[in-house]
Amino acid sequence: MDPIIQKIIHGFKHFRKAYFSDSTDLYARLKHGQMPGTLIIACCDSRVDPAHVTRSAPGELFVLRNVANLVPPYHPDSAFHGVSSAIEYAVRHLEVKHIIVMGHSGCGGIQTLMSEEWHDHPSEFLTRWLSLAEPARERVNTRLAGLSRELKLRACEETSILLSMENLMTFPWIRERVEEGTLKIHGWYFNMNEGEMYDYDSEKEEFLPLDDNMEFV
Repeated sequence: MDPIIQKIIHGFKHFRKAYFSDSTDLYARLKHGQMPGTLIIACCDSRVDPAHVTRSAPGELFVLRNVANLVPPYHPDSAFHGVSSAIEYAVRHLEVKHIIVMGHSGCGGIQTLMSEEWHDHPSEFLTRWLSLAEPARERVNTRLAGLSRELKLRACEETSILLSMENLMTFPWIRERVEEGTLKIHGWYFNMNEGEMYDYDSEKEEFLPLDDNMEFV
């Protein structure tokens, strides 16, 4: 057997022992339904699994992952909308209390977006998807033109989080809940180089270390 698959199977056996043994009743409860309090919109990157990073147990998070943790604007039509449908389910059916958009350092999607020739080599699906973050790229290149590429990348990673937060507010049933105080939207940035999580402070208009900005209730 391929050692990669063998390791995955071995991991499942540990999972089964931890959550389906006689000593735990977690899945005995979860089999009747889920009640997560938080929707996390994160990147597909294999290094930033939200449940692993936050040490959350099964049933605690409703997780939506895509390339570069992007949220499209509200646009109901006859097309397929995987991201928007997951958001709708989390907000309107599960009634989550928090939405966290979690970006991260070293994001391959943002690196592709910020490359000078990314439009010259279009892919079947990725180019179109990343075009959602084009406004973030334009903001960074316009306002921070003099910065190094490394600093621009981080700025774009952070700005794309803010863009997704803005797009979430174009959903009328999200805006309604935010305005009535039953739903809160957060922007988090995970810096893998530092092992640090940052939260966006809308009053100071900057990302601050999570430990220093803990008032989410």
